[in-house]
Amino acid sequence: MLLPVGDTPNPKDYRPWCNWLLIATNIAVYLFISFPLSTKGVDPYDPALQEYLRFIAPHLPRAISLPQLLRHISSYDLFIFSHGYKAGAPQLGDLFFSLFLHGGFLHLAGNMLFLWIYGDNVEHRLGHIVYLLVYLSCGVAATLFFAFFTSTSMTPLVGASGAISGVLGLYFLFFPRNRIKVFFFFFPFFMDTFLLPARLVLGFYLLVDNLLPFLLSNHGGGVAHGAHIGGFLAGLLFAWGYHQFQVRPDKLGRQKRHHPDFQSPDPPLERLRQALKTGNRSDAFKALHELEFSALQILDPRETVRLAGWLREAGHQRSADHLLRHYLKTHPNSPGLAPMYLNLGEARIRQNQAPSAFQYLLDGLDHHPDPETERALHRALQEVDGYWKK
Repeated sequence: MLLPVGDTPNPKDYRPWCNWLLIATNIAVYLFISFPLSTKGVDPYDPALQEYLRFIAPHLPRAISLPQLLRHISSYDLFIFSHGYKAGAPQLGDLFFSLFLHGGFLHLAGNMLFLWIYGDNVEHRLGHIVYLLVYLSCGVAATLFFAFFTSTSMTPLVGASGAISGVLGLYFLFFPRNRIKVFFFFFPFFMDTFLLPARLVLGFYLLVDNLLPFLLSNHGGGVAHGAHIGGFLAGLLFAWGYHQFQVRPDKLGRQKRHHPDFQSPDPPLERLRQALKTGNRSDAFKALHELEFSALQILDPRETVRLAGWLREAGHQRSADHLLRHYLKTHPNSPGLAPMYLNLGEARIRQNQAPSAFQYLLDGLDHHPDPETERALHRALQEVDGYWKK
């Protein structure tokens, strides 16, 4: 058995209160609704029971009699049938409420473990409110994706798995370099923990745990594999859209020229490059305000890193980030990109964003850094690991 039990790196001293709130809400629903109702019998004359029996009777084995069935039905079974999401009888309230209902303690425990491991990093990247909205949206998308394949089914769908799968999809794109601590259990021969690449663990979850069973089971069974797949795909889509938003051109330089026929006798780009060469920040910023953003892509990586560093020192953190990320996106195969990843990684460390720093720094090592940059990347990685160990 393979069981994820943790991940690394994580942001230092960060309180993912939204993730904690989601976990607390799921546990509270179980303690105050699910568990009490699961220990309570049913009234034989309850109209909800009659409706439930009409649904379940055609699917029972012939060896099971009605009295035997009634002994095993709890009030929670009827509650789930009423409030779980049914593709054949969709209700807007059920679409959201079903995300906080679970089929039992193990179902709840597994979901909350995954949310505890992966949710804090994703919340740290998105922010509290955006994380909550994306979590709920992924849950809804997962449910609707599953309903597309079971459009006439009256089997209720419950659980946070679809929404949590969305969190895993976000994690897959946001933190590809993270490592997952996995507990390997093969009793009585072997028990130990290993650190595995995040994408290996999450890829196994998507393909082996969900996609293959989904294809082989004809969408049936007690586990809604289709919802897991739909949630994961929704998370990937949100992460991709967020990344596109992050690398959009910032308000660097002028957006348009004052007059289409205007020609400067001293081109601002050349003045900018000369200022970067001589270390004249004042002239560099003056020239920058006369340039369109697209012109900055002509700079070489060393010039871009120096300009980004000056922007950071002047308090323009977002502008520096946009400049570097956009350059990396438009020049993915250019030599000399390692210092850009180092700049982004060190900035994330200063902002207490160790997981994001970890991705950038490892990317920097993959881009053939010179010896000095390589040493700086390793020093920064040691600092990130220090954050995790504290």
